[in-house]
Amino acid sequence: MSADLELVDLAAEIAREAGELARRRRDEGVHLAATKSSLADIVTDADREVEELIRTRLREARPGDGFLGEESDADPGVTGITWVVDPIDGTVNYAYGIPAYCVSIAAVRGSADPQDWDALAAAVFAPAVGELFTASRGGGAWLGERRLSVTTETPAGALLATGFGYDPSTHDGDLATVRRVMTMARDLRRAGSAALDLSYVAAGRLDGYFERGLKPWDFAAGALIVEEAGGAVTRLDVESARPMIVAGGIDVHARLLELLEDS
Repeated sequence: MSADLELVDLAAEIAREAGELARRRRDEGVHLAATKSSLADIVTDADREVEELIRTRLREARPGDGFLGEESDADPGVTGITWVVDPIDGTVNYAYGIPAYCVSIAAVRGSADPQDWDALAAAVFAPAVGELFTASRGGGAWLGERRLSVTTETPAGALLATGFGYDPSTHDGDLATVRRVMTMARDLRRAGSAALDLSYVAAGRLDGYFERGLKPWDFAAGALIVEEAGGAVTRLDVESARPMIVAGGIDVHARLLELLEDS
């Protein structure tokens, strides 16, 4: 078995275990632990517990690797491999009982800076619906045992997804961006989980996705899944406080870039 396949198998195994823990904690009742960037940007006790489980399992399996998670301090490691983890992507959905949330785990080679890494393996597990998306560099993208492929034709317009920041001062700009892309859209979805949106692009459930202000753990796994499904992913304005990520099939991605590069 190749090293990348070993990494994706480990990511998938841990994502399943972590996702089941998150699901159980949701059934037991959610307890808010804190807010982050704003009152709307929350973290639950389950986020922290699930991340600690993932970190422990990775430390046991690969003790020298680095770790970058949403809820804990970064560790650069000594092997050149870093695990980039969002324990519960879609925390607001999770808190409200909306099933659009997931565990996102990626293994990357290089630093924890997306500009400097090469993604090697990814797993996104949605425990509420039991779906596991995986990818390895050069090994394709998969939903369970089904190989994934992005959509290639959008004769009725592209079904797009996006998200909005928690800071109200950013909403006008985000809505202006939406107005720009609606010229090519069939419709727009805003589900609340970047990792799932990207996985759905890979699965052909969405034609494209764009969003400003994502953190590395929001897209590390999903971006690789899109690329391995034959799509393209670009980050714009990477030096700004709110970089934009654009993903989709090749044609949709190109059309989105034309509309968004100056937004």
